[in-house]
Amino acid sequence: MVQNVASVIADLEAEDFYLLSGVEQGMRFSEYVNREKLPEYTRLSAEDVDYRLDRCEDRGLVERKTIQYEGFKLTFEGYDALALHTFAERETFDGVGAPLGVGKESDVYEVRSYRPLALKYHREGYTNFREVMKERDYTADRDHVSWQYTARKAAEREYEALESLYPDVSVPQPIDHNRHALVMEKVDGVELSRTKLTDEQVVPVLELVLDEMATAYAEGYVHADMSEYNVFVTEQGVVVFDWPQAVPTDHDNARELLERDVENVVGYFGRKYPSHVDGVDVPALAEALADDSFDSVAEFAE
Repeated sequence: MVQNVASVIADLEAEDFYLLSGVEQGMRFSEYVNREKLPEYTRLSAEDVDYRLDRCEDRGLVERKTIQYEGFKLTFEGYDALALHTFAERETFDGVGAPLGVGKESDVYEVRSYRPLALKYHREGYTNFREVMKERDYTADRDHVSWQYTARKAAEREYEALESLYPDVSVPQPIDHNRHALVMEKVDGVELSRTKLTDEQVVPVLELVLDEMATAYAEGYVHADMSEYNVFVTEQGVVVFDWPQAVPTDHDNARELLERDVENVVGYFGRKYPSHVDGVDVPALAEALADDSFDSVAEFAE
């Protein structure tokens, strides 16, 4: 998807981006933007709006729907194009490479700069909008919430968390963000879920993960979505990624979420390596992480 958008951008003109930005602005108020309002939002003439709509629709950047009126909305490709255009203007990176991971809530691609970086596009709300509306507290106070808003808020929240935590916590270094996208350090590692640890590595790696969770708590954050899918194992240790659901430690549910994170991590190690991790007092361990008194998993064996 992103590679296709990157190739399309070369064919777009400045007025095409005015059109896309105008549709984006109108989507703050309704899912489909009335065609008649687009000259106001884009500062283009009605004739130029018509021409630009045709160009952008042909390239899959906007979608048309006739309801009580003729309306248009950005596709995710259109939103991708706006973010990519901004990154290009800022010279954040030189080009888009191969996909690093494509999932339900985000797509990640390698991008080229003075060093390899990762470009992450948040997709929250695009296919499971109602579910996300219920689960994410950053949509709770909005009367009209689009997938565009939901994805942008997820990217903002993740970028803020990474900026606060790096480098004290082992997270990808944040580089830049715009709309629903963020650029960060590309981590050379293997996802914990796909790693086969030796007997000597199991407990030390678990303790490395718990140490990072404790440091994150001391820095003011709970990950709130910890699992074996959000940790890279590298030659230097571990890197914790995917922070859009992170909450500050003064959040009403921070301790509950921390305990859930601990249960998820310890539970994974217990299932995969039962002879090494078994019978851990999760509430006491979570309390130790929060109090910055954690030393070893063995202290919490039941």
